[in-house]
Amino acid sequence: MKLNTGRLTHHCLAESELIVGDRFDENESVQALIDDPKNYPVLLFPGKEARDLSKGELQAEDLSGRRLVVFLLDGTWRMVRPMLRFSECLQRLPRVMFSNAHPSRYVIKRQPEAGCLSTLEAAHELLIALERSGLDEYAEPEQMLDLFAEMQAFQVKCEQENQPPDFVPRKERAKRVGRYNPSKRRKVF
Repeated sequence: MKLNTGRLTHHCLAESELIVGDRFDENESVQALIDDPKNYPVLLFPGKEARDLSKGELQAEDLSGRRLVVFLLDGTWRMVRPMLRFSECLQRLPRVMFSNAHPSRYVIKRQPEAGCLSTLEAAHELLIALERSGLDEYAEPEQMLDLFAEMQAFQVKCEQENQPPDFVPRKERAKRVGRYNPSKRRKVF
């Protein structure tokens, strides 16, 4: 993927593991993490049945001394939903979520709806919620966000450098010929 904030997230987190795929029932690494009795595996995925870490709905006592292992799916929402649908092992995991997250800081990619975050932003919010719940420590919370901002600035710079000198964005071209009118919307019947 072009931007892949999941890979950047992996490089930021020392104890993370990056497992590439779209179906995980047969994946040995995933199965080993789920089946290890020393682990308490959960899936970060919002929903009614998800325990809200921001509200303290998962506590250290719930883990019974086991290591918390959080599965975080990386991809667009259109890609992630089938990933979950075709991975029964992940569907069976208890789900966790966070609430009241900062709006997306993604300036070069629009999120499909309010509340959607990039993988890196979701990991950042997860770590904040885990620290507040006493389940982890997040020593340098701005580090990931600073790298995220640097990555985006680099992408914008590259895009600008690769544009021909006479390039005019499509919206600007439409304004010049009088076809652009933001107040007119297409009606769908």
